[in-house]
Amino acid sequence: MQLLKRLFRADKNESSGFQKQLQAVLGLKPGNDLLYEIALSHRSVKDTPEENNERLEYLGDAILSAIIADYLFKRYPTKGEGFLTEMRSKMVNRQQLNDIALKMGLKKLTRYNKFDNALRTSQIFGNTLEALVGAVYLDKGYRKTQQWVLKQIVIPHMFVEDLENIDINLKNKLIGWASKKGHALTFELASEKLEGNRRVFIMNAVLDGEVIAQGKGFNKKDASQVAAQKAVEHLGI
Repeated sequence: MQLLKRLFRADKNESSGFQKQLQAVLGLKPGNDLLYEIALSHRSVKDTPEENNERLEYLGDAILSAIIADYLFKRYPTKGEGFLTEMRSKMVNRQQLNDIALKMGLKKLTRYNKFDNALRTSQIFGNTLEALVGAVYLDKGYRKTQQWVLKQIVIPHMFVEDLENIDINLKNKLIGWASKKGHALTFELASEKLEGNRRVFIMNAVLDGEVIAQGKGFNKKDASQVAAQKAVEHLGI
């Protein structure tokens, strides 16, 4: 009986510690611990869909997109659909969300295989942030989630006025520059391999037959964007 009491007390203390950590990072008190534990669990440590954060990431992505769309619709009452769509893409792109997640301190809370070097430098923390949006939605409902996203993510981390002037699609920017200057530019698959349990693609940015930059990602599109970013920096465009 004493052992059971000690175990119960330990579980309670552990749960209380987890809640305090979450509250400090997220700025809200979790109601359902299990939802947040799942949201913080990458598939590299939890194999099954009900235990890792991929389902919550899917849900959170949709909820976050809807909240941002509503925010932009009201902020820019005279702007057209094209502008609003581009702004939303800038606000919820993978790199932006990953940077925000790191600033919020989610790296120390995310449970992932820390021995997998590819994961340590990947954008899984942005995925964790989306999963947490999904968890908050299921735990608190849409209205409170909307308030939380605006207070904890949009206002402190998404500098909307600055984003208006950023060209997020660096690949298109690079292609346009090459065309204007009369250069031949291609993006070519350099290699494809498994790192841990995930397939990783390495893409080359090739200018006039010469590799000028290389990018790595979990799909060809992301790898090409990374290569384009490095090429733009290299060329000083």
